[in-house]
Amino acid sequence: MDKVIKLAAAANTFEAIALEWHERESHEWSAAHSERVLSAMKAHIFPYIGDKPINDIRPLELLEVLRKVENAGSIDTTKRLRQRCSAIFRLAILTGHCDSDPAAPLTDALKSQQSTPRKALMREGIPAFLDALEKYDGSVQTKLMMKLMLLTFTRVGEMAMARWEEIDFDKALWTIPPEHRKLPEKSKKTAPPHLVPLSPPTLEVLKKLHDITGGREHIFPNRNNPRRPMSPETLRRALHSMGFKGKADVHGFRSTASTILNEQGFNPDVIERQLFHTEKNKVPAAYNRAEYINDRREMMNWCANFLLAITK
Repeated sequence: MDKVIKLAAAANTFEAIALEWHERESHEWSAAHSERVLSAMKAHIFPYIGDKPINDIRPLELLEVLRKVENAGSIDTTKRLRQRCSAIFRLAILTGHCDSDPAAPLTDALKSQQSTPRKALMREGIPAFLDALEKYDGSVQTKLMMKLMLLTFTRVGEMAMARWEEIDFDKALWTIPPEHRKLPEKSKKTAPPHLVPLSPPTLEVLKKLHDITGGREHIFPNRNNPRRPMSPETLRRALHSMGFKGKADVHGFRSTASTILNEQGFNPDVIERQLFHTEKNKVPAAYNRAEYINDRREMMNWCANFLLAITK
């Protein structure tokens, strides 16, 4: 009987329920993300409350555990740990192992991560940036990659992972697959691809790149391992060498483009569709998946001509 009681008690600990939760959820995640989630729990939570009966854990006790992470300066990690603990307690409630979620009331007791806005180029700063880019004496591929970022204002991860099979020169279209998009892992299985109309100047840049890397899978292969894509960090280093450290961020190109196009009077829905920001309302999201393609093509052509006019 004692053995049965001990087994039952062991199955009712926070760690046991947490592992059950992890097993249930991880099939929706990538292997790397699954490992990160479990490693964080093992490092920051299990050593302190892992062996406690889950129904005995109180808000103040959990707060003390989370504050250890917060005091070490890991604000974002603390936030994610609280969210995951809350999910574990909710599972325990549903399975009859505890009565309440002590992580729920801790939201306001923890610090919030202060987001730092991306450094975006101002319209008047674009000529100086383009002049510095023309004078950039680093890798030709890096220079052309920077130009494509300006011409397409996609995310740097999408650009770095781009493959030649995604480019249709005849249709002047780049089809970014969902697995390369900034999406939750579980959404990548059902999300549509993102279509990027390619202006004539953009196609010219791609043709120059094709002469260099056309025989490779990736448009921007890694210099040390050509079977892998170039690291997005390459562009950050290039910006620093151009003298724009702290003045411009590659991701900030998207903000710059959005500001200029809105000022120019383009339809905000067309701009948002081009930037492919996540649509919270699922009905418009489904409706707008590939809409505005002609409007977006016209907008992208205007943007390319705008940049060409500045460089002349």
